[in-house]
Amino acid sequence: MELKEAIEKRRSIRKFKPDPVPDEIVGQLLEAARLAPSGTNLQPWRFIIVKSPEMREKLGAAIPFKFVVQAPLIFVCCADLSSLNATGERMVELAEAGAFLGTELENIDASGYTGRIMEAEVAKAYLAMNVAIAVEHMALRAADLGLGSCWTGMFSRKKIKEILDLDDSLHVVIILPVGYPHQSPPQRPRLPRESLVVKTL
Repeated sequence: MELKEAIEKRRSIRKFKPDPVPDEIVGQLLEAARLAPSGTNLQPWRFIIVKSPEMREKLGAAIPFKFVVQAPLIFVCCADLSSLNATGERMVELAEAGAFLGTELENIDASGYTGRIMEAEVAKAYLAMNVAIAVEHMALRAADLGLGSCWTGMFSRKKIKEILDLDDSLHVVIILPVGYPHQSPPQRPRLPRESLVVKTL
C-alpha cells in the first residue's frame, strides 16, 4: 500500500474482531515507531504491550470506553521523562552520523550540549509531542497492514500507572488499541484545505 493510500484509508476503529495480532506484526508496528523522528533524536517513546484478556480487563477500570479493552492488542504509549538526561549523548550521535553537515550546527560542540532548560510541565509536553509522532507512525503502519487502531486520550493516568506498576519516569500519553477491524466506517468530515491556511507569505 502506498503511503498516500494508508493516510486516506486510516480510520479510528472502535469495533475489532477477536483475532489475535501475530507477534511478527506487533514487531512491525514497533519498528514503525522506532523509526519516527524526535527532537534531538531523544526517542522518548516507551510502550507497554497488553495482550492478555486478564490485563485488558484490569485496564477497563481506568478507561471509560469498553471498545478499547475489547481490542486484542493495546499499546500503552508513554514518554520516558528521564530521556532528557541523554540529550548530550544523542547530540554526539547525531553529529557523528553527519546529521548537521552543511548547517550552522556543524561546528557545535555536541559533547558539551545539555539542551535548553525547560520547566517540568513544558518538558513533559515536549516529550509527549515526540511520542505522538511515533504513535501516528504506528497507526499508519497498522492501516497499511490491514489493521485498525484508535487514538484514545480519555483515561485515568493515575489508575493506568497503578495497574501496570509504572514508575514516575514514565508519563502515559496515549492508549492505542489495535486489531482487525470489524467495521468499515466512512471517512470522517474534514475541513476544506483553504480553511487550514492562515497566511501565505
